[in-house]
Amino acid sequence: MGETQVTTHEGRSTADPSPIAAQAAPEAATAPTTPPASGKTGRPARLRSLRVPRRPRLWFEILLIAVSYWLYSLVRNAVPEQKAQALRNADWIWSAEKSLGLAFEETVNHAVNSVTWLIVSMNYYYATLHFVVTIGVLVWLFRRHPGRYAATRLVLFATTAVALLGYYLYPLAPPRLMNGANFIDTVLLHETWGSMASGNFKNMSNQYAAMPSMHIGWSLWCGLTIFALASAPWARILGLLYPTLTLVVIVATANHFWLDAVGGMACLAFGYAVSRVWYGSLPHRLPKWVPDRRGRLTGLRATRLPRPASEPDPQKHPESSPSPTSAPPAFEERGPGRSPESSRSGA
Repeated sequence: MGETQVTTHEGRSTADPSPIAAQAAPEAATAPTTPPASGKTGRPARLRSLRVPRRPRLWFEILLIAVSYWLYSLVRNAVPEQKAQALRNADWIWSAEKSLGLAFEETVNHAVNSVTWLIVSMNYYYATLHFVVTIGVLVWLFRRHPGRYAATRLVLFATTAVALLGYYLYPLAPPRLMNGANFIDTVLLHETWGSMASGNFKNMSNQYAAMPSMHIGWSLWCGLTIFALASAPWARILGLLYPTLTLVVIVATANHFWLDAVGGMACLAFGYAVSRVWYGSLPHRLPKWVPDRRGRLTGLRATRLPRPASEPDPQKHPESSPSPTSAPPAFEERGPGRSPESSRSGA
């Protein structure tokens, strides 16, 4: 409308440009162009999408965990073994615990060492469950709580990352390596495989990286995750017992002071704070299920989603469910020239 003007010449009609369109053309040519809105909101939108829980991919998670642990071991072992400073820090920790009246590590170490089967079991506990239980909890989260997996994994990664800073800034000798103390290195005494910093493995690991204790940081992460997300009462109880038993093990084997455990707890608190800031909620408060790339909720093998209250359940009220052969009511009253809107309104 208003874009062409018809002119008749000797029985022929030609379309000439409309004066309104001709006048508007120069103005449109000189008008400033507005940049697309996506240029301003694209980056914040991408950032927001990264903070939305999504279905984890198995191959990516395996690769991420393998590379992350390799980097963690590389950095931890690359921290200079400041033996003199580490021994001085151990003496200070021991003196501080004595002043508090809580220097019980040596008593526990000797008491448990007197029961051979118990201390040998603790040596193997220290060497294996640290990894086995942590990986098991990650697998459980991946399969049963995919919507909470990424946030909970971020807690673990942030906890481990800040622990590396502690190893560098505060080298600390474990109790079994202290000078002038009467601690027993239970791995050497019983010739068991229970510590990467004893026996044949002592040259493969930094022996003066005891603060903070990641045995406590990781075990408490496992325990809190199980306690918050497990439905079975016995599983929740085991979740709380696991870090408690780990604390007894690291003290009995003379691998850590109890203050090292406090350092591990502080690192875990930092990890939860990072996850809370990034995802806007604590992991256990996020949705359990997340849609996949096709928009379907994953992991719902036997789980039935709740039906809206306004929609009757055909299993409970079969008479209220429509028959597959009957036509919808909106089209039963349709006649010639009637629209669905007029049929529904009774017109």
